[in-house]
Amino acid sequence: MKDKYLPSLRAAHHVQLLQGGQAFFSELVRDIERSVHEVRLETYIFHFDPSGERVAQALVQAARRGVAVYLVMDGVGTPSVPKDWAGRFDEAGVQWRIFLPLGNLGLFIPSRWRRLHRKLCVIDGQVAFCGGINVLDDWFDHHDARLPAPRLDFAVRVTGPLVRSVHEVTAQFWWRLQAIRDVKNIDLAASWRDLEQAVRLALQARDDSAKSDGNGAVLATNGSARAVLLLRDNLRHRSRIERAYRKAIGEAHEEIIIANAYFLPGRKLRQALTHAAQRGVRVRLLLQGRYEYFLQYHAVRVVYGVLLRAGVEIYEYEPSFLHAKVAVIDRRWATVGSSNLDPLSLLLAREANVVVVDERFAQELRTRLVQAMEHDGRRVEPASYAHRPWQQRLLDRIAFGLTRVMIFLNGKRY
Repeated sequence: MKDKYLPSLRAAHHVQLLQGGQAFFSELVRDIERSVHEVRLETYIFHFDPSGERVAQALVQAARRGVAVYLVMDGVGTPSVPKDWAGRFDEAGVQWRIFLPLGNLGLFIPSRWRRLHRKLCVIDGQVAFCGGINVLDDWFDHHDARLPAPRLDFAVRVTGPLVRSVHEVTAQFWWRLQAIRDVKNIDLAASWRDLEQAVRLALQARDDSAKSDGNGAVLATNGSARAVLLLRDNLRHRSRIERAYRKAIGEAHEEIIIANAYFLPGRKLRQALTHAAQRGVRVRLLLQGRYEYFLQYHAVRVVYGVLLRAGVEIYEYEPSFLHAKVAVIDRRWATVGSSNLDPLSLLLAREANVVVVDERFAQELRTRLVQAMEHDGRRVEPASYAHRPWQQRLLDRIAFGLTRVMIFLNGKRY
């Protein structure tokens, strides 16, 4: 059944699943190095570790050869850019901004909880990236402490009609940051036509050495996958990502697998999951097993009970930090993006997910999630959960209560 509030899937996409920073950065840097006209990159964290410096250097080199480079980082995830890199960006002509710097009062102002959490990149209007992977080395946390294993996270590399959607949203956001008041008057269609023309002329003018391996920035967009970009913001797209999840869960017949780093679903999403399990759908959740933040770790455990009683299987990922925000339903519908299933992502932050309907892609993602659950996940047993120590129950309730207060202070219901 079609939901009038959700955009339609479009065909003719080639979608590549990227697991972990090593795979993601290799593809991203290669495409930036082959750019001819424009690179737009948005990220929550841009950490100038060796992986981040690879990306930063690729941006600098692109700008030096005349490519228009636009970089936006979030003021919480990236409070500042090292002076030497800020100087390199400026000297090369990289146009960069930090979105909503915290200022003196920081996060004590509730309106500043509305962060730029999406991770998007679009290059020459030809290829786009979307996912959960920050510009941050897999083996280190943001305090430069080495992790016992790389973070579990995913992104996608896409060619096809969806690329235009990524270009439009990143261009429009940049214009907003540039303090253009009436962005509705910006002619996005004309801007896209100008980009296509500029890229076409640039490719004709240069020595096209990238064609030899058939895997450069300009790829055929005749793939078979259907896909769509879903956004969450505080204007026109307040609930699209959650609605897409609920619709897919409500239509599931056999299996639901969700891997989500910060998981605290609201009432409607919890009901969708429990109803699916009760009607015989196998529902498996891969969630964070390592302690990272007090609220994130404890608040979710309050909702474990209702899910377990309905028959939902819960696995906690323990080798390293789980940072994925992905799902596979009935081995055909899949999503990869930046949106957690918690109040910050679903009610406050700017997020972006790609939904893909393609059996081959869904099976590839499913295989990796099942392996993570079976080999690296610890299953939460209903009996052990019911008999957990009273001290843990107390901490869980405190965290859940504080989360509800945070939501209330933002004028939201969850």
